Amino acid sequence: MAGNNRRMSGKKGAQVGSGGQRRRGLEGKGPTPPAEMRKGHVKQRAAQAKVRRAQGGRGPQRRGGGRSPSELVVGRNPVVEALRGGVPATTLYVQQFIDNDERVREALQLAAERGGINLMEAPRPELDRMTNGLNHQGLVLQVPPYEYAHPEDLADAAAEAAEDPLIVALDGVTDPRNLGAVVRSVSAFGGHGVVVPERRAAGMTAGAWKTSAGTAARTPVARATNLTRALEAYKKAGVVVVGLAADGEVELGELDALGGPVVIVVGSEGKGLSRLVGETCDHRVRIPMPGGAESLNAGVAAGIVLYEAARRRV
Repeated sequence: MAGNNRRMSGKKGAQVGSGGQRRRGLEGKGPTPPAEMRKGHVKQRAAQAKVRRAQGGRGPQRRGGGRSPSELVVGRNPVVEALRGGVPATTLYVQQFIDNDERVREALQLAAERGGINLMEAPRPELDRMTNGLNHQGLVLQVPPYEYAHPEDLADAAAEAAEDPLIVALDGVTDPRNLGAVVRSVSAFGGHGVVVPERRAAGMTAGAWKTSAGTAARTPVARATNLTRALEAYKKAGVVVVGLAADGEVELGELDALGGPVVIVVGSEGKGLSRLVGETCDHRVRIPMPGGAESLNAGVAAGIVLYEAARRRV
């Protein structure tokens, strides 16, 4: 009997149990918090932006997307066209004892009228050294480094305006003129900016500035170290990622998501979207083309989708 009592007596110490987790699990999580308190909600971003404005902009600073190297525009016609197109510039170098033809006079006049551009006279050997021996024809224009935004800055700008984000991301687009055309379309249809990858992609060169027809001064371009991760971050913030593809499952006119927060991803004309970017998209959309064209360049494709998005938002 004593042996039985010893077998039935348990060890002293903590007993195995749920620790109250089952009971707490039945209690529920309480009422749904208001939109201003839900993480990633557009109303919460707007409220945070309002607080930053009230504090005089002393909120947390973005790290930015980095700077591009400075650029030189070389030759009489390119320099004149860059100045006409509003390409930002810091210095106009003019060769000593240059033949003062019509293009040289126009370049000097445009630089003087704009203001803020230094005029420097330099000997020919110095200009040869600066341009690595290119045919500069006695005129060299220095374009300052471009200050890229951070991808999150574009969504924050939409929140500050109490608007749903409308952003274009470019995947594998290497022609600066296409980038400039996309910037121009984003500006025309009320978008909040353009995202480009850091590598193997067009940047904000003088050619992109010129094609943007001045809109690059008010439409930010953000640079992402990894485009796929940037798109995933947008998705976590409640933004729908829409990729353009010739074999997309949804036709453009059937996609209701364009009326809300959206990132439109445009691939290169030849290869389209890369595999990882395509897999990250929430929707793959095709643009109907009754004329039978196989593809559109990035600038035209982005303009069509931006128009449709702007039409739905109105």
